Amino acid sequence: MHAMQTPIDHLSLQRIVDDLAARGWSQQDIFLPDALTRDLAAECRRRAAAGDLEPASVGRGPAQEVREGIRGDRIQWLEPGQSVFCDQYLNVMDSLRVALNRDLFMGLEDFESHFAFYPPGAFYKRHVDRFRDDDRRMVSAVLYLNADWLPEQGGQLRMYLKDDVSHDVQPAGGCLAVFLSGDVPHEVLPASRDRLSLTGWFRRRGNDPFP
Repeated sequence: MHAMQTPIDHLSLQRIVDDLAARGWSQQDIFLPDALTRDLAAECRRRAAAGDLEPASVGRGPAQEVREGIRGDRIQWLEPGQSVFCDQYLNVMDSLRVALNRDLFMGLEDFESHFAFYPPGAFYKRHVDRFRDDDRRMVSAVLYLNADWLPEQGGQLRMYLKDDVSHDVQPAGGCLAVFLSGDVPHEVLPASRDRLSLTGWFRRRGNDPFP
């Protein structure tokens, strides 16, 4: 198989579209082939070991600041051409963008994504992904890269849904969580081991002073 061809389960893309239309979130426990998930995890660990991951900030533009009492992950943004495996992932997510636009008419223009590395004990307090002064982020997507994850190790993504209902997603390798960025408050619970993911957002066009 050519390196840039990643088998996509089109049924899983359709399930995501249908879930977002019906309830605003979706969980696909096996989204990517195991080999690509492992390669992405190795790429995240390589970047962490090289010191390429930076402490994540909250806010944006001039108001950005690192606040470890709110979030404790280290990140690096993906750019096309950095890695064959990252490019494969970006291609898959572009297929999802096309499906969302075709069926839900969301007008999604692009997808931005970064590696997120949470060391043991790190967390991200409850928040929503859409900035108050910028509504470009429409759909959030988190791919987990953790092999052999056990529930007792923590690290769940806790989504706060309607009617005081919450739903926990285990950060097991290959699992993809997708949700409407402005509608689903969520948090990352602390874990007892390193927790790796690719976190990203599908965005529509907007007028933003801080691209």
